[in-house]
Amino acid sequence: MAVLPDHLTPKKWLAQVFSSAEAQRGGVVKRKVRDVERLVGREAFLREASWRGFQVLQNNQHFVVFCNGLPIRHCR
Repeated sequence: MAVLPDHLTPKKWLAQVFSSAEAQRGGVVKRKVRDVERLVGREAFLREASWRGFQVLQNNQHFVVFCNGLPIRHCR
């Protein structure tokens, strides 16, 4: 994991992501996989999202977090 600035811990980073205005509205949050892995770790990120009842998909280099518990349908 990367060294974060003194004012930003992995726990604070997770809190900022999941308390963003978009997340609070039940919207969608996107983060690069490499940043998540570098800053907090994949497992911690997925665990926190799950604890909040959010769903996470990975597409190529991004995690896409659906900040609600509604069903996700794959459309073609």
